[in-house]
Amino acid sequence: MWMLCVWWVLLGTLGTGSAQLFFESVPFLEINYCNGPHVILPCVVTNLKDHDKNSMFLSWQYQGNHFFIYDGASGNISKNSSFDTATFLNRSMVPYGIASLNISTSQAALGNYTCEVVEGNREGKTRVELITSSPFLNKSSEIEPWFQPMERYSIISIIIVIVILYWCQFATVATKFDIPLKKKIGLSVTGVLLSLLSVIGAIYYANDGYTTLTKTGIGLIVIPAIIVVPLLYFLFTSVFEKQPLFAVILLALKALGYVIAVAGFALCVTECQPTKGAVLIAGLAIISAVAAIGLIYIIIIGCNLKDHQPPRKAVEDSLNDAKGVMLE
Repeated sequence: MWMLCVWWVLLGTLGTGSAQLFFESVPFLEINYCNGPHVILPCVVTNLKDHDKNSMFLSWQYQGNHFFIYDGASGNISKNSSFDTATFLNRSMVPYGIASLNISTSQAALGNYTCEVVEGNREGKTRVELITSSPFLNKSSEIEPWFQPMERYSIISIIIVIVILYWCQFATVATKFDIPLKKKIGLSVTGVLLSLLSVIGAIYYANDGYTTLTKTGIGLIVIPAIIVVPLLYFLFTSVFEKQPLFAVILLALKALGYVIAVAGFALCVTECQPTKGAVLIAGLAIISAVAAIGLIYIIIIGCNLKDHQPPRKAVEDSLNDAKGVMLE
């Protein structure tokens, strides 16, 4: 008699098990913004039998509230507006048990997600907890800046100072020294281009997260900074007939600063969690410091030379007169 009872219990257990769907177990998922702008919520059923979408019905819940419902018979999908980016990882694979969702990082709120699948008269559900290991997501699942705030403010501030110093240098040379109109126009157009790229770069870089937009922004800040090296050279040639040694040293230091800034940029742009931001800032700081010293040098030394030397045109006229007298 007891054997019959045991057998009945076993049959009941098997019967219950046949109506139960099983899933690959993923107790938690670490969301890391470094991996991209999307998160995949896993839901894989391991014992589907029919492999027919018409017999399937599934739903996703966040903290117990439905946000994604799929009716295989009609093919209809209903979404909550807070999760409107949610899509199947591969819709054609749903009848084979792959019910995973692809959702944007910005909408992937931290917490518990439940995937419930029904196939005919069998059903089951699994739960996955979404946690963060990313420096760009806080507890509210809000994206935070790529660089540390102090580093970001420093980079934007320095490039603004570099642009302002260039225009101060240009204004000083243009007002105190005789330079050809074509050269003025060329220096002005180049300065406008530098300013425009720097402003656009700062706007893009001010965005949050490790995105293509922020990487483009810092690229527009750093790469065009090479323009200020030849610009300083052309400004010096407008002041000095022969480049003084100190002016050559300033040009070399500015070029060195640019090389350091580009090296820092290359090290940072490939890292989701940049650790070499100080290198980039150091390079830009050198460029800015040299620009400030160059401005002071032009104002003090250049103006003194102008006051003590006759104008180039006057010298050329006197030489021409002397040649004329000798020929006569």
